[in-house]
This record gives sequence, structure tokens and C-alpha cells, in this order.
Amino acid sequence: MATDYSTFHEPTSDLFERLAAVSDLSPFRLTDEQIAHYHEFGYLAGVRILDDAQIEHLRAELAELVQPDHDGRSLWYEYNSNESSDPDLVLFHALGAWRTRPGFHDMLWNPAFTVAASQLLGGAVRFWHDQLFCKPAHHGGVVAWHQDYSYWKRTQPMAHLTCWIGLDDATADNGCLQYVPGSHRWPLLPITGLAGDMQAIGEVLSEQQMHQLQNPTAIELKAGECAFHHPLMVHGSFANRTDRPRRAAVLNVVRDGVCSADDKPLLDGTDPVPAGQPLAGRYFPLLFDGEGSL
Repeated sequence: MATDYSTFHEPTSDLFERLAAVSDLSPFRLTDEQIAHYHEFGYLAGVRILDDAQIEHLRAELAELVQPDHDGRSLWYEYNSNESSDPDLVLFHALGAWRTRPGFHDMLWNPAFTVAASQLLGGAVRFWHDQLFCKPAHHGGVVAWHQDYSYWKRTQPMAHLTCWIGLDDATADNGCLQYVPGSHRWPLLPITGLAGDMQAIGEVLSEQQMHQLQNPTAIELKAGECAFHHPLMVHGSFANRTDRPRRAAVLNVVRDGVCSADDKPLLDGTDPVPAGQPLAGRYFPLLFDGEGSL
């Protein structure tokens, strides 16, 4: 039987530094200028949080996870070998890798991630859920324009943060993230689809918003670098037509104290968190208390 790593609320390997063994957090802290950029534009890109050995380890685990019959297949919250309706444009998208493999589990406690996340959230960091987004070479599909929080309204208040981590170099040619700077100040938009028509969001935008959408910023990253973004940031990514894959892991977290707004399970297969109660328990561990320890 596969190990379910959600039962472990601490690192299970030495792949990442352990926060308890780190006496000085300054190497992991963002600068005041980086934090100001995030608040002004809704994102911060180019933060290195994985080294080469960690990248290779995660790539090896990912190679197992994209095989449909892999060990631990039943542990996913959601698993889509191709979320696109077009078989010629493939988008692998899955939620729950942290439960299936030690590297993707232990990455949650990576201080290069948790310390920066705490600064941007302004408090203690609690896990929400993870994602994998993979676009194969030559026919990798799109991720349509959207706001993350439009999918997360069952958790309130809105004090969320997304960290998109490149497992390959991400470029405009192979389908890197694209942001609409400043769109984190837009109101919450309706869901218009995640893996299909890039222009579907136009149905719900004003003329001014549509104008801003025409000039997005391509977030090109080296493997091991990440981009943090606000839950209302409008973002998407275009197709991969290159001869290289574009693989990414995404960590979604909340400031500790965010509550469930639904008595039903927030993710498939998890225990319900009663409406009005803070996220906690086996599936929503505390990653960093904001003071340098757990």
C-alpha cells in the first residue's frame, strides 16, 4: 500500500533544509523592495527556491506521477492526464502530489518558500493545496486567463498566496506564466474555464480591463525559480510548441486563521472543516508560524 504523506507534518527527508536547524533566516528573507513590488503589481518573480539537486529529484518523482498506473494513484484530490478538451493540446493538471511522494511533500516546508510566503501574507503560513501543471513538448496546452480565488471562495477571508515553481526553464515560447500587472485590484470575476479558450474571460471584462489584458507580462523563469502572486491576479499561459517540456509545481497557502465557508469537504477525500472554523488538521498543516519555527 502506498504511503500517504499527509500523515507527516514535518519533512521526511534531507532534501530541503529543516527550519529547526536554521539559526539565521536572513538568506531566505525577501527585501523591502521585493515586498513592495508584490503589493504594487500583484506578483513577485525570479525568486530562487530550488537548487539543481532538488530540481532533479522532483523531476524524477514527476516522471512516475504522470504514469496513469503509478503507486499512490488513489491519493490525488484531482488528476487530469489532459484537462484540455483538445487531444492535440495536452495540459497535465493534478492536485495532491504532496500526499504521494516525499520530495513534493517536503517541499512544503522548504524555508526558501515558507519564509518568503510569511512575509507576503503578513503572518503564519498554512497549507491549502498543491498543483502540478505540465505541458509536453510540441503540443502543450494553454491555461486560460483566470483568478485563483474564483475557485477558492469556500475559504474565507481572502488571505491566500500562490507560488508557481518552474521545474524547467519557462519562456514565452514554451508557455510561461503571463500576468496582467495590477489586476489584483480588480473585483472577483466569474469562472470562465481553465484549460480551453484563452479569450473566454473577455465575456466578463470591462473595456478598460480588456485593454489591460492585451498587454500582459511574460514571466520567464529559470528552473528552480518561482513567482508569487495574489489570489486576484489575472494570469494564464499560452501553448508550448517548442521541443522542450514546461513542467511546474504550484504551492497554494493561506495566512493562518483563514476559515472554511462550507460544511462539505474542501478537497475530494479530505475531512470536512465545519463552516466558520479555521483550516487545520491532517490535510491543512501549519508550515511556518511567522516567528522562525513551527
